[in-house]
Order: sequence, then C-alpha cells, then structure tokens
Amino acid sequence: MQGAYQRGRIAVAPRDSPTGSGRCLGKFTRRWGIVPTTEVILVPFAGMEKITGIGGFFFRSRDPGGLAKWYEQHFGISVVPTSYDGEAWAQEAGTTVWAPFPEDTKMFGRPEQQWMINFRVRELDAMVEQLRGAGIEVVVDPEQYPNGRFATLADPEGNPIQLWQPQVVG
Repeated sequence: MQGAYQRGRIAVAPRDSPTGSGRCLGKFTRRWGIVPTTEVILVPFAGMEKITGIGGFFFRSRDPGGLAKWYEQHFGISVVPTSYDGEAWAQEAGTTVWAPFPEDTKMFGRPEQQWMINFRVRELDAMVEQLRGAGIEVVVDPEQYPNGRFATLADPEGNPIQLWQPQVVG
C-alpha cells in the first residue's frame, strides 16, 4: 500500500491516510511487501492516551539561582515563581522532538553529558547577535537543512544548548 511504512516487522498506515490512525495493515516482508495478517498486533496510536507537551525540564546545577537568572536574561525564560500565584514561563506552540541518542554520541559534547536542550527561535541571526553581544560564544551551522537552521552554545555550567529556527513552509 502506497504511503504505508514499516514499524519493526509490521506495516502501519500513516495517521492521515484513509485507513487512518496507525492501523496495522499486515506484516512486512522483503519479498512480498505488506502481507495481510490475522494476527492481533498492537500499534500504539488508535485510542491511546498521549502527553500534550513538556510541562517542565529539570536538571542539576551548581548554582540553580544564578543559572535560572542567566536563562532569563539571555532567553527570556522566567525564573520559577516562588508561589502558586506566580506565572511560570509559557512556550509557544510548535514542534518538539523527543530523540534518544546512542550513548557514544558526540552531539552533546563531553561524554558524561546526558542531555541537550533545543530551543525554537523565530530569527536565528537576531538571537545569535544578541547572545554574542552579551559575550556568549555561539557557533552557527552553515548548512541550511530541510527542517531549518541551527546554532549551538553552552550555558555557564557547560550544558549544551541548540538553537533551531524551523523552516517556514509555503
């Protein structure tokens, strides 16, 4: 079936296809392609409860107060309120990628680094200019990717940060 893709050893219809919602189409074989099956194969889309977004990002810091202020000063991420009446930072709607990497990846820098945050930005060049103006070293990836442009930097504790200006379609 055109538009179907292989998930493990089963074929799954894309959510936006006429068969819809990740419905199992059959087993995938190299020789015959998608072969219908009567086996019950659970595909985690239809009727599954899903998260609606990331509600927080928590990490250890040598100086939590100072680092929170650094993120507020340079990225506009509000310091966590001290009471439930205060307002926390709210992000704009948009794509969020959840991507485990191999443990030997060089993407995050030093080997003991377990994570990297990626922030969406409207104008990468303006953000880079603002950060460099504050004395922060930023490396802009010269390549234009199908999904946008990227730059990397580190916070004062060496945690890697990637900036992403998504490609505007249309």
